[in-house]
Amino acid sequence: MLETSSTDGASADSTLSAHGLSRAFGATRAVDGVELELRRGEVLGLLGPNGAGKTTTMQMLTGNLAPSSGSISICGIDLLERPAAAKARLGYLPEIPPLYKELRVDEYLRLAARLHRVPPARAMQALEQAKTRCGLEEMGRRLIGTLSKGYQQRVGIAQAIIHMPDVVILDEPTVGLDPNQIREIRTLIRELSDSHSVILSTHILPEVEAVCDRVQILHRGRIVYNDRIEGLRQFRGAPALLLNFRHAPALDELAGIPGVGQVQRTPDGMFRVERDATLDPTDMLVQTAVTRGWGLTHLAPERATLEDVFVQLTQQDAALGVEAAAA
Repeated sequence: MLETSSTDGASADSTLSAHGLSRAFGATRAVDGVELELRRGEVLGLLGPNGAGKTTTMQMLTGNLAPSSGSISICGIDLLERPAAAKARLGYLPEIPPLYKELRVDEYLRLAARLHRVPPARAMQALEQAKTRCGLEEMGRRLIGTLSKGYQQRVGIAQAIIHMPDVVILDEPTVGLDPNQIREIRTLIRELSDSHSVILSTHILPEVEAVCDRVQILHRGRIVYNDRIEGLRQFRGAPALLLNFRHAPALDELAGIPGVGQVQRTPDGMFRVERDATLDPTDMLVQTAVTRGWGLTHLAPERATLEDVFVQLTQQDAALGVEAAAA
């Protein structure tokens, strides 16, 4: 497996850290040695295909499931040794929001404030602040069950932040929302990073690229990728160049240039040229384009998307597993 990292060890800015985090269910190890570090003001995207161990990891990070081994600390407080103190620094929105739909929004948020042990003298201020941040100012007297799915998600986020936790963990917060609601929730998540560190778990890869500062990909219980979003630009699955010409050559003309592997046309009409691992054809491509009058207008390395990285790492690992099983 490939693992990259642009992060250092724990620091004074760390709000949540997990080291050697593992969980076994009988003979099955669902999570195996996960390392995770969250910094103040950071939005971390936690990704993984179905069965990767993502849900198990989040249950351990929120104190809902004890790890088989490893440690978790929130703002320097050990979650296993002092769970109440650690959880006081944590806000959590599970995939299915824990809403009482027969309550009004204000009633529910007052209950959430009590459960989070917000002092009575500060409860009203905390409630109004959470509603303002989540765009619920006009919804206080509405029954939760009468709200749209998007507004119910906002109520769920409001209960997770009403006690101003240092860390907010959101599990699939935009599932089932329409495009406008998704955009609104994404904006809210970015705004949360002004006051909180955020872990966002989602299957929507463009969402991670839109709102997250860093991404970790979990597969078969292990972290297989860990880097900032900007690091995707340096990630290369198969080295390739994207080219365009005023007078397009035939594919076999490009394929005949030394160092050029497979050549394809992209949906937008460009040429995708795979480079030989031992010979870079860039200079020869430029020279040939000039000599033959192709009119080269674009030449740049292909940039990997998060989807490219995700698919390559998870499929690569699956292929290795099949080979090992067949050996």
